[in-house]
Amino acid sequence: MDIAYIPSPSSGVIHLGPLPLRGYAFCIILGVFVAVWYGNRRWIARGGKAGTVADISVWAVPFGLVGGRLYHVITDYQLYFSDGKNWVDAFKIWEGGLGIWGAIAFGAVGAWIGCRRRGIPLPAYADAIAPAIVLAQAIGRWGNWFNQELYGKATDVPWALEISDGANRDSGLYHPTFLYESLWCVGVALLVIWADRRFKLGHGRAFALYVAAYCVGRAWIEYMRVDEAHHVLGLRLNVWTAIIVFVLAVAYIVVSARIRPGREEIVEPDRELLGKDAKDAKDTKAEDGDVTTAGAKDDAPGADADAEDATDATDATDAAAAKKV
Repeated sequence: MDIAYIPSPSSGVIHLGPLPLRGYAFCIILGVFVAVWYGNRRWIARGGKAGTVADISVWAVPFGLVGGRLYHVITDYQLYFSDGKNWVDAFKIWEGGLGIWGAIAFGAVGAWIGCRRRGIPLPAYADAIAPAIVLAQAIGRWGNWFNQELYGKATDVPWALEISDGANRDSGLYHPTFLYESLWCVGVALLVIWADRRFKLGHGRAFALYVAAYCVGRAWIEYMRVDEAHHVLGLRLNVWTAIIVFVLAVAYIVVSARIRPGREEIVEPDRELLGKDAKDAKDTKAEDGDVTTAGAKDDAPGADADAEDATDATDATDAAAAKKV
């Protein structure tokens, strides 16, 4: 007899009158809200301005959602494009299915666009929001609990997750891998916060640390999962992705520390000062032009004097010749 386990919701949707509130979407939205709020605090502490994180998230979040969905659909295409499946389901993001690898990659593109528009270095921005992103992941993973997905092998541990009968799943008690990853993400956030304070990480190294630490946990958690997935050389595709991304993140930390040690002193230039500097530079250039013109004018009298001297000499020569004759 099972004396303890984690129950799953009987439904992933809560109806607020005629409005359906889906648990998966709610967790994603809550995660984004927390990421923007905490990321804003860290950005201000780094010397940035309030509201900048929210402005850039307008670009980063949509790109991240699209990238996350694309990665999921591409790597699990059989769920949508095989016989008996409806390809329209690929657009039903509220039913679950966001690949973190695609979300981070595309989200970085969106953040780059937002940073470029404001004259902000992307690595500094990434360092500030790294713990906020992984906290958003921790919250978003609870969306899998609402959908009864992403669980591990069958188990009888007291914290086992109860799964009911449904499409592509059998009832029973399983390892709650969504919970493991959520807790791991919280630990990664604390690690990055500590390391950033202790070593003054800069130039994207705090973000790279988050990526590397997350990949370590994702690799062993992914290995526990029993849902359908593609395998390469006996390992799930996401395990290989975690290994490759981990190596790249560690390499970036090492190389970046040698090439660009320390931390950025200015993370968000003041637009007013930039405008003033540009105006001062323009005025200085104009003044230099005036000085050059004035100098040319000053040289002119000297040239005139030389011309007069030459004329006088010619007249004297002519007079002497006439007298001699």
